[in-house]
Amino acid sequence: MSIYIEIDGWKSNISFSSAHIIPEYEKCGRLHGHTYAVHAKISGEPDNKGIIIDFSLLKNMLRKIAGNLDHKVLIPEKSKAIKIIKEKKNVKINSQDNSYVFPLSDCIFLPIGSTSAENLAGYILDKILKKISLPSNVDGIEIGVDEGYGQGARISKIFKK
Repeated sequence: MSIYIEIDGWKSNISFSSAHIIPEYEKCGRLHGHTYAVHAKISGEPDNKGIIIDFSLLKNMLRKIAGNLDHKVLIPEKSKAIKIIKEKKNVKINSQDNSYVFPLSDCIFLPIGSTSAENLAGYILDKILKKISLPSNVDGIEIGVDEGYGQGARISKIFKK
Protein backbone atom coordinates (compact mmCIF):
# COMPACT_ATOMS: atom_id res chain seq x y z
CA MET A 1 0.00 0.00 0.00
CA SER A 2 1.33 3.43 -0.98
CA ILE A 3 0.20 6.67 0.59
CA TYR A 4 1.05 10.24 -0.35
CA ILE A 5 1.73 13.63 1.11
CA GLU A 6 0.42 16.71 -0.64
CA ILE A 7 1.41 20.36 -0.73
CA ASP A 8 -1.15 22.85 -2.02
CA GLY A 9 0.72 25.83 -3.44
CA TRP A 10 -2.20 28.22 -2.96
CA LYS A 11 -2.61 27.38 0.72
CA SER A 12 1.15 27.10 1.37
CA ASN A 13 1.94 30.36 -0.45
CA ILE A 14 4.16 28.71 -3.04
CA SER A 15 3.36 30.93 -5.97
CA PHE A 16 4.91 33.28 -8.49
CA SER A 17 3.72 35.94 -10.91
CA SER A 18 5.26 36.00 -14.36
CA ALA A 19 4.69 37.08 -17.94
CA HIS A 20 4.97 34.85 -20.99
CA ILE A 21 4.03 34.33 -24.62
CA ILE A 22 2.73 31.09 -26.15
CA PRO A 23 2.85 31.89 -29.88
CA GLU A 24 1.38 28.54 -30.90
CA TYR A 25 -2.02 29.80 -29.68
CA GLU A 26 -3.37 33.07 -31.07
CA LYS A 27 -4.93 34.34 -27.83
CA CYS A 28 -1.89 33.34 -25.76
CA GLY A 29 0.54 34.54 -28.43
CA ARG A 30 0.40 38.05 -27.02
CA LEU A 31 2.35 39.02 -23.94
CA HIS A 32 0.29 38.27 -20.83
CA GLY A 33 0.80 37.03 -17.30
CA HIS A 34 -0.49 34.83 -14.53
CA THR A 35 -0.17 34.26 -10.85
CA TYR A 36 0.90 30.64 -10.72
CA ALA A 37 0.80 28.19 -7.80
CA VAL A 38 3.06 25.15 -7.52
CA HIS A 39 1.77 21.92 -5.97
CA ALA A 40 3.39 18.61 -5.11
CA LYS A 41 2.38 15.08 -4.18
CA ILE A 42 4.90 12.49 -3.12
CA SER A 43 3.88 8.88 -2.67
CA GLY A 44 5.58 6.01 -0.93
CA GLU A 45 5.79 3.98 2.22
CA PRO A 46 6.38 5.84 5.49
CA ASP A 47 9.80 5.19 7.02
CA ASN A 48 10.34 3.84 10.54
CA LYS A 49 9.42 7.30 11.90
CA GLY A 50 6.15 7.28 9.95
CA ILE A 51 7.31 9.87 7.37
CA ILE A 52 7.52 9.67 3.57
CA ILE A 53 9.56 12.88 3.20
CA ASP A 54 10.02 15.99 5.32
CA PHE A 55 7.42 18.58 4.28
CA SER A 56 9.80 21.48 4.95
CA LEU A 57 12.49 20.08 2.64
CA LEU A 58 10.04 19.89 -0.25
CA LYS A 59 8.32 23.20 0.50
CA ASN A 60 11.63 25.05 0.73
CA MET A 61 12.76 23.68 -2.64
CA LEU A 62 9.43 24.57 -4.29
CA ARG A 63 9.62 28.09 -2.83
CA LYS A 64 13.16 28.55 -4.12
CA ILE A 65 12.16 27.50 -7.65
CA ALA A 66 9.03 29.69 -7.56
CA GLY A 67 11.11 32.59 -6.24
CA ASN A 68 13.49 32.33 -9.22
CA LEU A 69 10.51 32.57 -11.61
CA ASP A 70 8.71 35.34 -9.72
CA HIS A 71 8.28 38.69 -11.48
CA LYS A 72 10.18 37.51 -14.55
CA VAL A 73 9.40 37.21 -18.22
CA LEU A 74 9.53 33.47 -18.92
CA ILE A 75 11.41 32.78 -22.15
CA PRO A 76 11.42 29.26 -23.63
CA GLU A 77 14.90 28.83 -25.10
CA LYS A 78 13.89 25.80 -27.19
CA SER A 79 10.90 27.45 -28.86
CA LYS A 80 10.71 27.14 -32.61
CA ALA A 81 7.90 29.73 -32.78
CA ILE A 82 9.71 32.75 -31.35
CA LYS A 83 12.96 34.40 -32.26
CA ILE A 84 15.16 35.31 -29.29
CA ILE A 85 18.04 37.77 -29.60
CA LYS A 86 20.15 38.25 -26.47
CA GLU A 87 22.06 41.50 -26.33
CA LYS A 88 24.33 42.95 -23.68
CA LYS A 89 21.54 44.45 -21.54
CA ASN A 90 18.35 43.52 -23.40
CA VAL A 91 16.48 40.62 -24.89
CA LYS A 92 14.53 41.01 -28.12
CA ILE A 93 11.73 38.60 -28.87
CA ASN A 94 9.82 38.33 -32.13
CA SER A 95 6.54 36.45 -32.00
CA GLN A 96 3.52 36.54 -34.33
CA ASP A 97 4.68 39.73 -36.06
CA ASN A 98 5.17 41.44 -32.68
CA SER A 99 8.51 42.57 -31.30
CA TYR A 100 9.28 42.91 -27.61
CA VAL A 101 12.36 44.26 -25.85
CA PHE A 102 12.96 43.43 -22.19
CA PRO A 103 15.80 44.20 -19.82
CA LEU A 104 17.93 41.06 -19.53
CA SER A 105 17.60 41.18 -15.73
CA ASP A 106 13.79 40.89 -16.03
CA CYS A 107 13.98 37.62 -17.95
CA ILE A 108 14.60 33.97 -17.14
CA PHE A 109 15.53 31.56 -19.90
CA LEU A 110 14.03 28.11 -19.50
CA PRO A 111 15.24 24.97 -21.32
CA ILE A 112 11.75 24.20 -22.67
CA GLY A 113 9.93 24.64 -25.98
CA SER A 114 6.91 26.50 -24.62
CA THR A 115 5.95 28.19 -21.36
CA SER A 116 2.65 26.32 -21.09
CA ALA A 117 1.57 25.13 -17.64
CA GLU A 118 2.36 21.60 -18.79
CA ASN A 119 5.95 22.46 -19.67
CA LEU A 120 6.43 24.58 -16.55
CA ALA A 121 5.33 21.60 -14.43
CA GLY A 122 7.88 19.42 -16.25
CA TYR A 123 10.60 22.03 -15.75
CA ILE A 124 9.88 22.21 -12.01
CA LEU A 125 9.80 18.41 -11.71
CA ASP A 126 13.22 18.20 -13.40
CA LYS A 127 14.61 20.86 -11.04
CA ILE A 128 13.28 18.99 -7.99
CA LEU A 129 14.75 15.68 -9.15
CA LYS A 130 18.16 17.30 -9.71
CA LYS A 131 18.20 19.18 -6.38
CA ILE A 132 16.70 16.69 -3.92
CA SER A 133 17.87 13.18 -3.28
CA LEU A 134 14.55 11.47 -2.67
CA PRO A 135 14.55 8.78 0.02
CA SER A 136 14.32 5.16 -1.16
CA ASN A 137 10.82 4.82 0.33
CA VAL A 138 9.46 7.33 -2.23
CA ASP A 139 7.82 5.63 -5.21
CA GLY A 140 6.36 8.60 -7.08
CA ILE A 141 6.20 12.36 -7.38
CA GLU A 142 3.68 14.69 -8.99
CA ILE A 143 4.18 18.39 -9.64
CA GLY A 144 1.34 20.72 -10.54
CA VAL A 145 1.36 24.27 -11.87
CA ASP A 146 -1.83 26.32 -11.85
CA GLU A 147 -2.31 29.38 -14.07
CA GLY A 148 -4.77 30.91 -11.66
CA TYR A 149 -7.04 29.18 -9.21
CA GLY A 150 -8.57 25.95 -10.52
CA GLN A 151 -6.76 25.75 -13.87
CA GLY A 152 -3.48 23.95 -14.25
CA ALA A 153 -1.41 21.00 -15.34
CA ARG A 154 0.13 18.05 -13.52
CA ILE A 155 3.07 15.81 -14.36
CA SER A 156 4.13 12.71 -12.49
CA LYS A 157 7.01 10.31 -12.36
CA ILE A 158 6.81 6.81 -10.92
CA PHE A 159 9.98 5.16 -9.60
CA LYS A 160 10.23 1.44 -10.20
CA LYS A 161 11.38 -0.60 -7.26
